[in-house]
Amino acid sequence: MAGLLSRSEPFFSFGHPAMVTVAGAMTTTGTADMLTALMLKTVGSGEPVIVLALILVVTMTLSDFINNAATAAVMCPIALGTAAQLGVNPDSFLMAVAIGASCAFLTPIGHQNNTLILGPGGFRFGDYWRLGLPLEILIVVVSVPLLQVVWPL
Repeated sequence: MAGLLSRSEPFFSFGHPAMVTVAGAMTTTGTADMLTALMLKTVGSGEPVIVLALILVVTMTLSDFINNAATAAVMCPIALGTAAQLGVNPDSFLMAVAIGASCAFLTPIGHQNNTLILGPGGFRFGDYWRLGLPLEILIVVVSVPLLQVVWPL
């Protein structure tokens, strides 16, 4: 890294070595490449915008069940591999991961704030879908075009 940082400084300053390990393991073992190839084979590699929307939706879905930092660690290598295979700028794909990982609206387990209001608010598990699903659809509809404007493919 141009001699500015030691090899361990970025790793330990990140604050979550386990997340870095997950992302590194996905890249090293080829899991990210396998999932990228499966996604492109299923969706088709012809239209990057459709794949961008899929990355966003899959990230949103994962974020509803696991922590947002873990979701980002899992999805970033897949987003990078997808962008590389499509031959497009990876910035929009990485931003789709960042946006999607921040959208845990469908379950009370995706984010600690959702869990905190579950009991005191008198909510049930299924109540999160009523407002969360339209909100996530709105985010996809607004984010995909804006990602292409701000970070062109």
